[in-house]
Amino acid sequence: MLKGLGQIGDMAKMMKQAQKLQSQMAEVQESLDTIRVEGRSGAGLVTATATAKGELIGLEIDPSIFNPDEKEVVEDLILAAIKDAQSKAGEAAQAAMAKVTEGLDLPPGMKLPF
Repeated sequence: MLKGLGQIGDMAKMMKQAQKLQSQMAEVQESLDTIRVEGRSGAGLVTATATAKGELIGLEIDPSIFNPDEKEVVEDLILAAIKDAQSKAGEAAQAAMAKVTEGLDLPPGMKLPF
């Protein structure tokens, strides 16, 4: 008689799951400010600290690398440490999102949030 009514129930269930997922993703996004990652270069002579959102919040430089003749080397080490921290921030963010989307049949390589 009411053939297909079961699909309405399935759709309501999917909408409820989508709302739950959206709420969980918002919570994870907020928590990314509290996750800290460190990027290093020059065997630890330069350390950059960032949030999982990629915001640089700290930079430590070993004083032994301050040689005026090696200014470019120091600059390269600083950039390398920052890039390492940003890369780790991206990995941490993806790992946090993966926990939320666990069990969903998302295509491989799909990054969230969109």
